[in-house]
Amino acid sequence: MRKIWWKEAVAYQIYPRSFMDSNSDGIGDLQGIISKLDYLKELGIDVIWVCPIYKSPNDDNGYDISDYQDIMDDFGSMEDFDTLLREVHKRDMRIILDLVLNHTSDEHPWFVESRSSRDNPKRDYYIWQDAKDGAEPNNWESMFNGSAWEYDETTDQYYLHLYSRKQPDLNMENPVVRQELVQMIRWWLDKGIDGFRVDAISHIKKLPGLPNMPNPNHLRFVNSMAGHQNIEGIGEFISQFRREGFAGYDIMTVGEASGIPITEVDSWIGEKNGAFNMIFQFEHVNIDFGPEGRWDCAPWNLVDLKAIMNKWQTGLEGVGWNALYLENHDQPRSVSRFGDPVHYHKESSKMLATFYMLMQGTPFIYQGQEIGMTNVVFNELSDYRDVEIYNFYRERLMDGKDIEDTMRRIRYRARDNARTPMQWDDTPNSGFSTVLPWIRINPNYHEINVNQQMSDPDSILNYYKKLIALRKENEALIYGRYESRLTEHPEIFAYTRTFEDQTFLILLNFFGNTPMFAMPKELNERSRHVILSNYERVGQTDDKFVLKPYEAIAYQLN
Repeated sequence: MRKIWWKEAVAYQIYPRSFMDSNSDGIGDLQGIISKLDYLKELGIDVIWVCPIYKSPNDDNGYDISDYQDIMDDFGSMEDFDTLLREVHKRDMRIILDLVLNHTSDEHPWFVESRSSRDNPKRDYYIWQDAKDGAEPNNWESMFNGSAWEYDETTDQYYLHLYSRKQPDLNMENPVVRQELVQMIRWWLDKGIDGFRVDAISHIKKLPGLPNMPNPNHLRFVNSMAGHQNIEGIGEFISQFRREGFAGYDIMTVGEASGIPITEVDSWIGEKNGAFNMIFQFEHVNIDFGPEGRWDCAPWNLVDLKAIMNKWQTGLEGVGWNALYLENHDQPRSVSRFGDPVHYHKESSKMLATFYMLMQGTPFIYQGQEIGMTNVVFNELSDYRDVEIYNFYRERLMDGKDIEDTMRRIRYRARDNARTPMQWDDTPNSGFSTVLPWIRINPNYHEINVNQQMSDPDSILNYYKKLIALRKENEALIYGRYESRLTEHPEIFAYTRTFEDQTFLILLNFFGNTPMFAMPKELNERSRHVILSNYERVGQTDDKFVLKPYEAIAYQLN
């Protein structure tokens, strides 16, 4: 297995609008990030991933880009970014940016020209279609609910948008478009950034002819993704970006790649052939999706979660590398989803951290996860900011669905759960800003904040520091082979990591019950000691004992 810096790194994702406001306008910015770099360094972070900071009208919080080579006014200037880049590197950390290739803003100059006339030279930069039988070109659904097509009166055609109507999809079949994007990629890499997280990359290829998709029960979103997710021929596009864009630079590349089966990962992240270093797969964070998709909240069970994690851990052994995560800007807070933020907030937050950060792969921490930030309960729809929520609410209203059930689903699943301001301290506005922020703060910032946890040796924050240090001190926790234990146990998740003569056993109680644990027979004769636990377990050597609610124990075996 090839050893390289990005495998040994711990990454931290920043959502800049909600991280730190330096100029008292209620919006986080680049200077705010700079002011917190020492905090990230002390935490043990090696790589900072910053969500989109490009020029944008901000319909989808920066993922609608109007200029790839400029900075959104809300965040500062290119001079501020250059300062951030220098300050990150000065601290021996690295920085990667979001790379959005699937779509632009409808205010990008390319689209402004494209929609101006049917014969404009940039018309083919985007995907335009005539109406079909007096209706939209096909029945595809937007990721944000509603139709994936928007009618344009100027040219009497529809354009495709898999996301917001203000995010028209680029036509990746046009080689000129791909070359424009390659040039932009190299411009940023020549500036000195250390790589990219590549947004929605598995959607850049569409099914030839754009046919209708099957739609039982009008669940267009669930079924139409087959027309634009991991379509045959996408390898040609991603290989070009690797060959002409990424090659020659010592960088980290992470693709957001929903719908990629593990049988096809070699072309995506293979050590020799892969277009990227790693991908974010979605199976484990989709585990509580119901038949209607992500807004349908369904129960999940631990055996299914084990099967998913085990598949990716063992399936990539010797092939590629995992990107490990539980939270990001699109996911609800993990302790609210997989833990118990009411009765066992500290314990379950630490257990979840132990669960994923000691697996094989590069762990990503999302801002606020390291202090156990939770989902927020907004009672009014107007408190939310995400365009996706309003589309979902409108469609449910039109379909006559129960409003309270709709709001329940929103409170659980909303992306805004991850986008409330970072909780730095218990002063007004949580130390994020001196004025009211762009989105309401989670009221629990008085109890959950960085300042309080820094001074508490038993805090979630200090536990994350110990986890990160433990991983960096032991090659087995980076490169070691993963092996699942107790695969069918309904409450306990256990696995070992082995590298050369080092072996670690990670033991996790995923629930608030107290199950009995018996050391696997093949490990019984090995001496062991506790190197980390979220309860007091120093010196625990019993072969059989009761696990406490949400307990996590890391053993070193000899």
